[in-house]
Amino acid sequence: MSNVEIYTKGYCPYCHRAKALLESKGIEYIEYPIDKQPDLREEMITRANGGYTVPQIFIDGKHIGGCDDMFALETKNALDPLLNA
Repeated sequence: MSNVEIYTKGYCPYCHRAKALLESKGIEYIEYPIDKQPDLREEMITRANGGYTVPQIFIDGKHIGGCDDMFALETKNALDPLLNA
């Protein structure tokens, strides 16, 4: 199983949608709530090569983008191979 990390904010509907997709697949993830831990915001931006919106999602340390990017991978049947690597 892959290591999944997701930077979120509690009030973000895209964050909830991304987490719901992962949960529907039975994927455990590490969540970094930048609204509760603002010091993580700069780390997120650096890791996401300038991405400053949430969610920012990483699979095995590789930045895959945000919610729409993850759903695009799902539509192309490319998400499961990353999650099950």
